[in-house]
Amino acid sequence: MEKIVKGVINFRQNVYPENKDLFGTLATGQNPDILFITCSDSRIDPNLLTGTDPGDLFICRNAGNIIPPHSNETGGMTASIEYAVAVLGVRHIIICGHTDCGAIKGALDMSALKGLPHVKEWLSHCRSAMEIVRERHDIPFDVCVGHEHLNEAIEENVLQQVQHIRTHPTVAAKLATGKVEIHGWIYNIENGGIRCCHHSDTVFRDFYEQYAEIIAGL
Repeated sequence: MEKIVKGVINFRQNVYPENKDLFGTLATGQNPDILFITCSDSRIDPNLLTGTDPGDLFICRNAGNIIPPHSNETGGMTASIEYAVAVLGVRHIIICGHTDCGAIKGALDMSALKGLPHVKEWLSHCRSAMEIVRERHDIPFDVCVGHEHLNEAIEENVLQQVQHIRTHPTVAAKLATGKVEIHGWIYNIENGGIRCCHHSDTVFRDFYEQYAEIIAGL
């Protein structure tokens, strides 16, 4: 806790005074342009990664950057997505996975999660991604997907979560009218790189290639 306490003191003494006007504006409301869904992994810092300030991102985090398909059963992710899209009016949704993801390691071999029933149930939302990898490599149904397929599974999981979020009514409505855009990202912790896909894509491209048009206008 010592590091946390020192950090809060520094925030109160230095960071807050330097950004007092920004926090004053945020005190009465928020108007984020982006819903950023990512993993709970402590190595991921959305604001650091994107160079954004408080108020720029509406952030949702969970193990495996998972978005359960829409159902009538209310959950934290369902409610947060609905609020971000319908009330806050975000125009972009980024689903950001990352390398060395512990959740996807767990999803590769669900039998190893017997003592973690809630984790096991949550990671069942990754099953379609794992089955795609299994089918692609002709892995028997009674054999777990090997660690050598981890990076592929991480990418496929993001692609599947992009499809899951499209089943949410508020998102489907905004997509149909061109009022929201969905982006899939894979963040490489070791080298800082990002690979991306659009919601209509099935493959990832380098960040600079994916956003070349925007970068050209900077």
